[in-house]
Amino acid sequence: MAASELYTKYARVWIPDPEEVWKSAELLKDYKAADSVLHLQLEDGKDLEYKLDPKTKNLPHLRNPDILVGENDLTALSYLHEPAVLHNLKVRFIDSKLIYTYCGIVLVAINPYETLPIYGADIINAYSGQNMGDMDPHIFAVAEEAYKQMARDERNQSIIVSGESGAGKTVSAKYAMRYFATVSGSASEANVEEKVLASNPIMEAIGNAKTTRNDNSSRFGKYIEIGFDKRYHIIGANMRTYLLEKSRVVFQADDERNYHIFYQLCAASRFPELKALKLGSANDFHYTKQGRNPAIDGVDDAKEMSTTRQAFTLLGINESYQMGLFQVLAAILHLGNVEVKDRDADSSIIPPNNGHLLTFCELMGVTYQDMSHWLCHKKLKTTSETYIKPVPKLQAINARDALAKHIYAKLFNWIVDHVNKALHTTVKQHSFIGVLDIYGFETFEINSFEQFCINYANEKLQQQFNMHVFKLEQEEYMKEQIPWTLIDFYDNQPCINLIEAKMGVLDLLDEECKMPKGSDDSWAQKLYNTHLKTCALFEKPRMSNKAFIIQHFADKVEYQCEGFLEKNKDTVNEEQIRVLKASKKFDLLVELFQDEEKATSPTGAPTGKRTVLSVKPDKSRQGQASKEHKKTVGLQFRNSLQLLMETLNATTPHYVRCIKPNDYKHAFTFDPKRAVQQLRACGVLETIRISAAGFPSRWTYQEFFSRYRVLMKQKDVLPDKKLTCKNVLEKLVQDPDKYQFGKTKIFFRAGQVAYLEKLRADKLRAACIRIQKTIRCWLARKKYLRMKGAAVTVQRYVRGHQARCLAKFLRRTRAAVVVQKFQRMHVQRSRYRRMQAAALAVQCILRAYMARQRYKALVREHRAVIIQKTVRGWLARQWYKRTLAAVVRLQCCVRRMRARRELKKLKIEARSVEHFKKLNIGMENKIMQLQRRVDEQNKENRLISERLMGLESSHAAEGERLRAELSRLRSAEDDAKSNANRVTTLLEELARLRKELETTRSEKKVIEDWAETYRDEMEQMVAELKEQNGLLKSEKDDLNRLIQEQNLQMTEKMCKAIQEETQQLETDLNEERSRYQNLLTEHLRLEERYDDLKEEITLSMAVPKPGHRRTDSTHSSNESEYTYNSELAESEEGSRGGEDVTRGNLDMSLFLKLQKRVTELEQEKQSLQNELDRREEQFQRARARDDEQHKKARSAELEYESLKRQELESENKKLKHDLGEMRQSLSGSAGATSAAPGSPAYKVLLDQLNASCEELEVRKEEVLILRSQLVSQKEAMQHKQTMTEPVLYVEDVQKMRDAGEITQAYISLKDTNRSPQFLRRPLEVNELVNRLRSPNPDYHRLNEDGELWLVYEGLKETNRLLETQLQAQRRSHENEVEVLRGELQSIKEENNRQQQLLAQNLQLPPEARIEASLQHEITRLTNENLEMLNTDDPKKYREYRLNVLRRMIDLMEQLEKQDRTVRKLKKQLKVFAKKIGELEGGQVENVSPGQTVDEPIRPVNIPRREKDFQGMLEYKKEDELKLVKNLILELKPRGVAVNLIPGLPAYILFMCLRHADYVNDDQKVRTLLTSTINSIKKVLKKRGDDFETVSFWLSNTCRFLHCLKQYSGDEQFMKFNTTKQNDHCLSNFDLAEYRQVLSDLAIQIYQQLIKCMENILQPMIVSGMLEHETIQGVSGVKPTGLRKRTSSIADEGTYTLDSILRQLNSFHSIMCQHGTDPELIKQVVKQQFYIIGAVTLNNLLLRKDMCSWSKGMQIRYNVSQLEEWLRDKNLMNCGAKETLEPLIQAAQLLQVKKKTDEDAEAICSMCNALSTAQIVKVLNLYTPVNEFEERVAVTFIRTIQSRLRDRMESPQLLMDTKMIYPVTFPFNPSSLALETIQIPGSLNLTFLTRV
Repeated sequence: MAASELYTKYARVWIPDPEEVWKSAELLKDYKAADSVLHLQLEDGKDLEYKLDPKTKNLPHLRNPDILVGENDLTALSYLHEPAVLHNLKVRFIDSKLIYTYCGIVLVAINPYETLPIYGADIINAYSGQNMGDMDPHIFAVAEEAYKQMARDERNQSIIVSGESGAGKTVSAKYAMRYFATVSGSASEANVEEKVLASNPIMEAIGNAKTTRNDNSSRFGKYIEIGFDKRYHIIGANMRTYLLEKSRVVFQADDERNYHIFYQLCAASRFPELKALKLGSANDFHYTKQGRNPAIDGVDDAKEMSTTRQAFTLLGINESYQMGLFQVLAAILHLGNVEVKDRDADSSIIPPNNGHLLTFCELMGVTYQDMSHWLCHKKLKTTSETYIKPVPKLQAINARDALAKHIYAKLFNWIVDHVNKALHTTVKQHSFIGVLDIYGFETFEINSFEQFCINYANEKLQQQFNMHVFKLEQEEYMKEQIPWTLIDFYDNQPCINLIEAKMGVLDLLDEECKMPKGSDDSWAQKLYNTHLKTCALFEKPRMSNKAFIIQHFADKVEYQCEGFLEKNKDTVNEEQIRVLKASKKFDLLVELFQDEEKATSPTGAPTGKRTVLSVKPDKSRQGQASKEHKKTVGLQFRNSLQLLMETLNATTPHYVRCIKPNDYKHAFTFDPKRAVQQLRACGVLETIRISAAGFPSRWTYQEFFSRYRVLMKQKDVLPDKKLTCKNVLEKLVQDPDKYQFGKTKIFFRAGQVAYLEKLRADKLRAACIRIQKTIRCWLARKKYLRMKGAAVTVQRYVRGHQARCLAKFLRRTRAAVVVQKFQRMHVQRSRYRRMQAAALAVQCILRAYMARQRYKALVREHRAVIIQKTVRGWLARQWYKRTLAAVVRLQCCVRRMRARRELKKLKIEARSVEHFKKLNIGMENKIMQLQRRVDEQNKENRLISERLMGLESSHAAEGERLRAELSRLRSAEDDAKSNANRVTTLLEELARLRKELETTRSEKKVIEDWAETYRDEMEQMVAELKEQNGLLKSEKDDLNRLIQEQNLQMTEKMCKAIQEETQQLETDLNEERSRYQNLLTEHLRLEERYDDLKEEITLSMAVPKPGHRRTDSTHSSNESEYTYNSELAESEEGSRGGEDVTRGNLDMSLFLKLQKRVTELEQEKQSLQNELDRREEQFQRARARDDEQHKKARSAELEYESLKRQELESENKKLKHDLGEMRQSLSGSAGATSAAPGSPAYKVLLDQLNASCEELEVRKEEVLILRSQLVSQKEAMQHKQTMTEPVLYVEDVQKMRDAGEITQAYISLKDTNRSPQFLRRPLEVNELVNRLRSPNPDYHRLNEDGELWLVYEGLKETNRLLETQLQAQRRSHENEVEVLRGELQSIKEENNRQQQLLAQNLQLPPEARIEASLQHEITRLTNENLEMLNTDDPKKYREYRLNVLRRMIDLMEQLEKQDRTVRKLKKQLKVFAKKIGELEGGQVENVSPGQTVDEPIRPVNIPRREKDFQGMLEYKKEDELKLVKNLILELKPRGVAVNLIPGLPAYILFMCLRHADYVNDDQKVRTLLTSTINSIKKVLKKRGDDFETVSFWLSNTCRFLHCLKQYSGDEQFMKFNTTKQNDHCLSNFDLAEYRQVLSDLAIQIYQQLIKCMENILQPMIVSGMLEHETIQGVSGVKPTGLRKRTSSIADEGTYTLDSILRQLNSFHSIMCQHGTDPELIKQVVKQQFYIIGAVTLNNLLLRKDMCSWSKGMQIRYNVSQLEEWLRDKNLMNCGAKETLEPLIQAAQLLQVKKKTDEDAEAICSMCNALSTAQIVKVLNLYTPVNEFEERVAVTFIRTIQSRLRDRMESPQLLMDTKMIYPVTFPFNPSSLALETIQIPGSLNLTFLTRV
C-alpha cells in the first residue's frame, strides 16, 4: 500500500510550528496526488490550508494511532519520526508522570525536578533478575541488563550517561551504582559497596557546583569502573576524571556558585576543630561571593559538610588528612582575598601585614616575604642570565588566580587518587562494569576552551554510539536471515579529523602554545588559513576575526578564541610552586606538589586488563620533569579521551540519555523546543532514523497471529501459524517490499503496522456496529412490549378506580343525609337540657344561700352567750385574787414586825456572857449532828429537787395550756366584737345582693350566649391542640427513633473503636513477633555466614608450623545461642581441635564484627522477648486463677515430696547399714574362700542383708506414718497458738477518799457523762480541789451550786463503767478457756485416732502401709487446705502460705541432698556387688565336680513379672550419636511420611528424653536436646532448598515442642491429657528454657520453609497470574519495540495458572502427609497467597502493558480460581483471601469507569486496600489495547489525588514481597498414647530398649 493512500479524511498529521515545534492537525478531505494544498483542522478547531512544497511534494508526518501513544519503547511506534518521538515523550512525562522511555538500546531519562519514590529497595528487588523488556523503563533495568550480560557473556560492560548540565546525569549514575551495590553485595569484609557509594558525596563536594541550569552540576567528567570477582560480587572500584573546570575556583557568573566544598567549610566554620582556619561567611570571600547567591534552596551546607566528613572517614582518610585538606581549601579562600595594589604602571605590591595573606602563609606553612614577593614578581631565564621582573597589578591578580586554580587541581587529583586507593582491592578482578558520567553537548552565547573540549568528547562518543547501533541492527537482520542493505547514517569522522588530526585545531593550538610570542589572534589566523577553504565543517563568523564555527553532529557552535592559549597552557609561576614545596610544617602540601609525575591509570596499580601508560623522565636532564609537567591541557585531554574510547570499545555499552525538560527547574514542565534540541544532540533521533530506514516494526509469528486473528477467515487459519501469517499478509499488503519474513519474526516498513491497525480497527468497528444494531433492535422491541403491557395495565386500574370513586360518592351522599338528621336532633336536645340545668342550678344556689344566712345568725347568738358567761367568770376571779393578795400582804407585814421585835430581844441576850456559855455547851455534839443533818439535808435536797423538777415541768405545761386558752379567749372576744359589727353590714349586704341577683339574671343570658361561642371556640382549640399533640407525638416518635439510631451508631462506634483497638494491639503484637523473628533470621544468617567464612579459612589455611597447636577462639557452633553443649558438638570440636590451625594473613576484623553483631542481636532479642512478654500479659490474665489453683494444689505435692524424702532417708540408712555389714564381712576375710557361697562370711552377709531389708522396710513405714502424724499435730498446735492472744486482767477498784481520787473521778465524769443535766454549769477542777483541801472547808459554799452532788454522781458512773469492762473481759476469758478446752479435747481425740491408725497400719503389709499413709496424709492436707481457704482472716492464710513455702524449700533442699547421697551410695553398692560377683565367679571355677554334690543349693534369682510399657525408650550414652544419625541426619522424609505415623521422630526423641528424665540424668537430657537441635540445623543447612525436608522437620519440631508442653506437668497443658498421659509427665526437670529454644528453631525452620516455597513459586507467579491468557482471546497483543516482552501465549515450559495451582496442591499435600498442625498450614497458605498477590501487584505497577481492561478481567478470573482452591481445601477462614484484596482492587480499578466525579468517589471508597500512590500509578499506567477504549484523563487523576490527600498511609509504591507474617505455634496436644508407639525396623534403632 502506498503511503499517500493513508492521507484520507480524518487522518491526523503533524505540521511544523514555531512555538510548539510540532502541531497536530486532522485532514478534512482525502488527499489526491495532484493536490498542492492540504485542508486541515487544528485541535483548537481552527481550519488551516497547508501548502506542499511543489518540488519535493513531501507530505507532513502522519500521527500514530492513539493506542500506540505512550509506549515504553519509541521503536514500537508505527511512524518513527521526530514529532512522534517528541509527542510520546511528552505524553509519558506530563500525563503519566513517567520519566523513563526506551528508544531502542537507549534509555531516555527526563529530569522531573522532583523527588520520586521509584528508587527504593523494593523497586531494586522488583527489577532484580528481570528481563529488560519485561518491566517498565528504568535506570535499574539498564543496570540489571548490564549485570546479567556481564555474568552471561563474561564480557565487561559500560553504562554511558550523557546529557546537558541539569539533565540528571549524576543522579542516574548514582542510582546505577546503588543498584550494583545492592544486588551484587560485597565479597570481602570491607563492605566495598558502601565505599563506592560513599565516594559520591566526596566527588560532589569537590567537583559539583550550582549553575544557572542545575543546582548540583558536575563540573568534571568521571568514569567509574566497578570491579567484580568470579562470583560477581563487588570487590573494588576505580575512578577516572576528565577536564575539571578549574576556572570556577576563581570566577562564577551571576546566580552561580563555586564548588560546594567551599560553602560547606564556611557553614561549618563555627565548629571548634575548624576555628583555626579563620573562616567566616561565604559572603566574606571573593572566590565565593561573585555569584551573589551563596545559598541553595533546601540544602543545608553544614549538614552536607558532616556527610562529606563521614564519607572521608569511611574511605580511610583519617582526621589529620581531613584537616590538612580543609587547611588547603581555606588557604585558597584567603588567597582570593589578597589585595594587590599598583606601585607604578609596570609593577604592583601587596601591602605589608596583609591579614589574608598572613593566614594563607600560616595555613600553608610558608614564609610571608617569599609568597608576597613572588605574587608580584616573575623570573625570566635566558641562556646566560636570570632576571626577576615585577609584574603589573592585572598580571599579579592573574598569577594569584592561577596559583589558586593549580592548588585546587592538585588537591582534586590527590583526593581522587586516595579515593581510588580506598576502593582498590588485592583480590583478582574478573570483570567490571563502567559507569561514565560525562558532560553532554554544550552551546552557550560565549563558548570557550571548556565547551570545545566537551563537544570534542561528545563527537567521539556519538561516533561510537552510531557504530554500535549500526552493528546491532546488522546483527538482528543477519540473525533473522533477512537480506542486509547498507543504511546510510551520519558519520562524524570528518568533524573528529578537523579537531584531532594532524594540522587540526588541537594540533595548531599546541603549536601556537610553543611559540614565544604566540597569541589567540595568530592562532585564529592559522585556523582560517588552514581549514577555511579545505573543510566544509569549519566556518568563519562574518563580523569577527577572533572566533570560528564548527559544524558538530548536533548543531553549529561558535567558539571565541580569546583565552584558548592560556587555558591550554595552564601555566603557573614556578617560583610560587617552589615556595609551596619548601613548606616544612605541612606534609600534605609536599605530597600535592611532588615532582614525580606518573601517567598511569588512576589506581596506580596495573591490575586486571587495564592499559597502563607510564612516562619515565630522563634523569640526565634536570628540566625534563618540568617539560613533562608542561604538557598542554588539550594533549592530556586527547590522550585520556583516547584511553576512554579504547575502554568503551572493549566493553558492551549501554546508553542513558538525560533530557532537561525546561530551563526553569519546574517540576513536570515540558518545553518542546529545549527537548527536541537535546534529542537531536544526544543521538536519539539518529537512532530513530537508522531504525526507520529499514524495517523498524518487528512481530513474532505468534504475536501477529494473536493480534490480527480478526482479519482472518476461518479457512485462512492453518495448523502452521507461520504459513497462515504469510498467506494473510500477502492478501492484506500487496507490496512485498513493505515486509520481510524472518526465521522467527515478521519485519515491517514504517507505517505498515499503522495500516494493519487501521484495518483491524475498521473490522472491529463494523462488528461493533452490527452488534449494536442487533442489540438496539432487541432493546427497542423489549421496550415496546413493556410499554404496551404497561398501558393495558394502567387502563385497567384507571377504570376500576373510576367505578370505585362513583360508588364511594353515592355512599357518602346517603351518609350525609343521615348524619344531618341526627346532628340537628342532637343540637335541639342539647339546647333544652342546658336550659333546664341552668334553671335548676340557679334555684339550688339561691336556696343554699338563704339557709346559710339563717344558720349564721343562730351561731352568732350562741357564741355571744358563751362570751358573756366567760367574761363574767373571769372578772369575779380577778376580784378574788386581788383581795387574797391584799390579805397575804397584810399578814406578812404584821409577822415581819413581830420578827424584828423578837430579833432585838435575841441580840440583847446574845451579848451576855452567861448566855454565850450556855450556847457553847454541847457545841461539838451539835457539830456532829449538823454533819448528819447535812447528809440528811442532801438527801432531802435531792428528793426535793426531783420533786421540784417534776413540779416545774407540770407547771410549765399548765402555763402553756393556760396561755393557749387565754389566746383563744382573746381571739373569741375579737370575733364577737367583729361579728357584732358585721351583723349590720350583713343586712346591708343582703339588700345589695338582692339587687345584684336581678342584674345577674339579666346578665345570665349574655353569659350563656358568650359561653356558647366560647364552647365552640374551645372545641376548635381542642381540635387544634389534638392536631398539635399528634404532631408532637410524631416528633416525639421521630426523636425517639433518632435517639435509638444515635444509640445504635454510638454502640457501633464503640464496638468499632474497641475492634480497632484490639486490631491495633494485635498489630503491635504481630509487629513485635515479626521483629523478633526477623532478628532470629538475621542471627541465623550471621551464623551461616560465620560457618562459611570458617570453612573458607580452613580451606585457605597455610601449612602449620611444627609444634604449634591452636584452636579457633572465635568458633561458635550452631548451639551458641543456647546454654548447653552436646557431646556430639564436643566430639566434633575435639576432632577439629586436633588439627593444626594458623591465622595466616587473614584479617579477623570480620569475625570481631560478627561477634559484636551477634551479641547485639542477642541483646536486642532479649529486649524484644521482654517486650513480647509484656505484650502478652493481657492474654495471661485469664490463666491467673488457674495458677492460683495450681499453687494451692502444690501443697499436696509438697507433702508427697516430704514422704518421698523420708523414704529416701530410710533407704539411705538401709544402704549405709548394708554397706557397713559388707565392709565388715569383706574386711574380716582376706582369702577368696572366705567369701565363697556357703562360707560363714557369705552366710552372715546374706543374713544381714535379708534381715536389714525386712527391718528397714518396717522401720521405714513406721517412720513415714509417725512423721506425717507428728507434722500434722505440730502444725495444728502452732496454728492454734497463733489464734490466741494474751488476756489482760484488770485489778479491783477501791473506794476513793482523797482529793486525787475525786479529781480522777471528775475527769472521767467529764469524758463519759454527756447528759444535759450534768452540763448546766461546768466547774474547774483546780477550784474544786482547792476547796476540798482547805483546812476549814465551807460545805455550804462548796455545795451551794450542787458540786458535791455532781462529783458523787461522777464517781458512781465511773464505778459502773469499770464494772462493765471487767465483766466483759471476764466473759471473753471464760469463752477462750472453753475454746481451748474444746481444742484440747479434739487434739486428744485426734491423738487417739492417730494411735489407732498407727496400730492398724502396723498390722498391714509393707505395700499397703505406704498407700494407707499417703491416703491419710492427702486427706488431712486437703481438709486443712479447705479450712484455710474458708477462713475469713487473710493474715492467717498468708502466714499459713509462708509456712508452707518455707517447708517446701526445706524439703526440696533435703531432697536434693538425699538424692545426691543415694546416688553416691548406689554407685558404691554397684561396685561392691560387682566385686562380690567376681568373687562368686572365681569360687565356682575353683570348685571340682565332686565337691558340688555336697554343696548347698545356691539361691536362684526369680525374675519379676514385667510391668506394662511406660512410654519410655532407654539408650546408652555411647549410642546417642547413632540415635541422632539414624533418626535425623540420614532419615529420608518421603519414606517416613508415607509409611509411618506423622511426627514419629519427634515421639521417639521425646520418649528417649522421658527416660533420661526418669533416671534423673541431667547431662543426658542436656546432650540429647542439644544434639537434636544441632542435627536438625545441619540437615536444614544441607538440604534447606528441599521443601519436603523443611516441611518434615518443621512438623516434627512442632510436635516435639508440643510434647514438651503436653508432658511438662503444667496445669494449662495437662487439662487436655488423659489420665495415662498425665502419668507420663516429666518429673525431674523443667525444660521451659528448651521449649523457648525449640520455638526459636521452629521459627527459623518456618522462615526457611517460606523462602524455599517462595523460590519455587517466584518464577511461576508473573507468568501464570499476569502474562498467560487463562481466558483466550480476551486481551490482544499490542505492537512491541526492540525490547520484547514475554509472550502471553502458553508455550512449552511456560508457567500457567494451572502450574501454580498444582504447586499449591503439592505444598498442601506434603504438609498434610507430614502431620503439620492445621493452624500452621493456614499460616503457610496465608503467606503463599500474600507472596502471589504482592508479586503480581508489584509487576502490575511496573508494567504499563499489563494495565488494561482485559488484563483486569484475566486477573479477577485467576483470583477466583485461587479462591476456589481455598474452598476445596477448607481454608477460606485462614486469612489468605484478605491478602489478595489489593490485587483484587487493582483489577477492579482497571475495569471500572474512570470519567466522572461519581466514578472518582466510587474508586476512593472501593480501593481502601491500595495506597494513593498505587491507585494513581495504576491510573497513569492504564493503556487502551483497542481504539474503543479511552485513556484516563489527567483531570480525573488529579481529582482522585485531591480526594485521597487526607489518607494517612505509607508513600511506598510496591508491596514488600520479603515480608513474612509473624508465625505462632498454638498448642496442639496429641491424643496418641506413648505406650502404643512401635518403632519400625527400617529406622535401625534396635539399640533402643522399651521401658
